[in-house]
Amino acid sequence: MDTNLFLYEPAKNPAQLNPLVLAYMGDAVFEMAVRQYVVSRPNHRPNHLHREAVKFVSAKAQARALQALMEHLTPEETDIVKRGRNAKSGTIPKNADVLDYRHSTAFECLIGYLYYTKRFDRLGQLLGLILEEPEG
Repeated sequence: MDTNLFLYEPAKNPAQLNPLVLAYMGDAVFEMAVRQYVVSRPNHRPNHLHREAVKFVSAKAQARALQALMEHLTPEETDIVKRGRNAKSGTIPKNADVLDYRHSTAFECLIGYLYYTKRFDRLGQLLGLILEEPEG
C-alpha cells in the first residue's frame, strides 16, 4: 500500500486509542480498499460496482472475513480484535444481528490499527486473503 495516503497522525499512540476510534478509521480504510478492488475488476457499471462492494462491507461479510483471518493473526492482532469485539458502541445494529455487528467492529478495529501503526504490508496481506473470496 502507498504510504502517501497517511496524512495525519492520530492524537494518541494507536495502541491507546479507543477501539471504536480504530474501527471508525478501519471502516474508511476497508471501504477504500474494497472500492479499489472492485474497480480493478472488469465490470465498471456503477450499479454493479456498488453491488460488488456490498458483498464485502456489510456487517455479515466483515464478520465472515474476520473468521477467515483469525488463524492468520499474530497474538498482538488477536488482542486488538478482542478489544474491538468487546467495545460498547451504544448503538443498535439496523441490518445485522448483534454478534455479526460486534465481529464487524472487531474487524474494522484491526484494519484501523494496522493502518495507524503503518503496517501497510501486513494490511495488504490480510486484505488479500479476503478480497478474492467475498462470499466465503
